[in-house]
Amino acid sequence: MALNNPHASNVRYEPDEHPPHGLALALALQLMMLELGEIILIPVVVVRAAGGTDAYLAWAAFAALAISGITTMMQARRVGRIGSGYILLMVTSGAFIAVCVTALTEGGPGLLMTLLVASSLFQFLLAARLSLLRRIITPTVAGTVMMLIAVTIMPVLAELLEEVPEGASETGIYVSAIVTLLVTAVMILRGSGGVRRWAPIAGVVAGCVVAANFGLYEVERVAEAAWFGLPQGGWPGFDFTLGPAFWALLPAFVFVTLVGAIETVGDVVGIQKVSWRKPRATDFRSVQGAVAADGVGNLLSGLAGTVPNTTCASGVATVEVTGVASRRVGIYIGLFFLALTLLPKALALFLAIPGPVAASYLLVMIAILFALGMRIVVQDGMDFRKAAIVGLILLDRDRVPAQHLLPRRAGRLGG
Repeated sequence: MALNNPHASNVRYEPDEHPPHGLALALALQLMMLELGEIILIPVVVVRAAGGTDAYLAWAAFAALAISGITTMMQARRVGRIGSGYILLMVTSGAFIAVCVTALTEGGPGLLMTLLVASSLFQFLLAARLSLLRRIITPTVAGTVMMLIAVTIMPVLAELLEEVPEGASETGIYVSAIVTLLVTAVMILRGSGGVRRWAPIAGVVAGCVVAANFGLYEVERVAEAAWFGLPQGGWPGFDFTLGPAFWALLPAFVFVTLVGAIETVGDVVGIQKVSWRKPRATDFRSVQGAVAADGVGNLLSGLAGTVPNTTCASGVATVEVTGVASRRVGIYIGLFFLALTLLPKALALFLAIPGPVAASYLLVMIAILFALGMRIVVQDGMDFRKAAIVGLILLDRDRVPAQHLLPRRAGRLGG
């Protein structure tokens, strides 16, 4: 008996087909604008929370955007066994915020780079032995870890509230943070599906407008940035000293990497379901390729010294709505990302975001991450044993790999 595919009538262009360049460019621009804020804001939050220099901040944002462009194109156009062959956007991963902040405060960019390169090797191993993933990271474990990550990020909020110019108005700090949170929350809770997707970036814009009125937004940074060129901050360099901090943090990095791999599996299975007119069985070679491309993104992030990226589900939703699944769109998205790396003034708009606004953005990320983790745990079915596991881990978080996730100031670091 034939299977019914509810998305079949919506598919206008399958992955192998070529829509008009104008249509492909328009869709690519829409997706690029939707995810641009997340790609750049997360490195900004991480570096600021860790007390990083402006030079390193500019480099981390530049590298994150460039790597997102490269890996998005790699997902769309497979390179050997690497890549899914579908429109899968690669964006900076919020799950890495806590561990990256801790690595930067403990050992600077060099330690972060070494940890990311080491943990990416586990992802390549999983891509080759995908069946191991479900055995190691059960839904209960994955969901609990996501909730744990959300909880451990909380101290970062206080650090970001202090990231303001000297002598800044205390009223401005709290008003800009509250406006950011309110605008984001109202759009998420009251807006339609399309409106909700713009909520975080709209909240940040509103918060920055308020902050500018209190002198908190660094307008000078934007004005002084060049229109074209590369960031002034350079590559920070490796730290090959595998000291106590490396071995203490490595389990946490590996675990977060594995959780990200599970998310990638879900995204690539979803994109396959909405990209073809006729129903097809899940292509696990494509799944393996997507996980491998995710590993390449982590490896490149480690080599560059920035926050890793992972797949984003917005591509699945866009394909479902528009019916355009052509790989051409994914290639154009990646090219847009790469083109923006050469526009320092555009990047400066994000780098100048005040700490209180970034703190409110992070609070939204924490809430979403915690809710997602809870949903994963509940969907897997809850019994007494699973409830005990979740409760004990969350109550006794000092005994899990997140024990070193609480950031503490270690002065201004940089590359």
